[in-house]
Amino acid sequence: MPEGKAAIREVLPKQGQLSVEDEVAMVLCKPKVMPLKSASLEKLEKLQRAALEAARPPEGASPARP
Repeated sequence: MPEGKAAIREVLPKQGQLSVEDEVAMVLCKPKVMPLKSASLEKLEKLQRAALEAARPPEGASPARP
């Protein structure tokens, strides 16, 4: 650049904030499809149901009395 009268001089503030003209805008993207329950949670629930059924006495047996 020439250093004559046509040159633009940079001016920076001594105090305060430096503002930039670029605006930050939100960028929207496609929504992601996520499962309602994770695979590990479904496995855990299945194991809990199996454990409860195994601990439950058979239907024909009478409840134990102390």
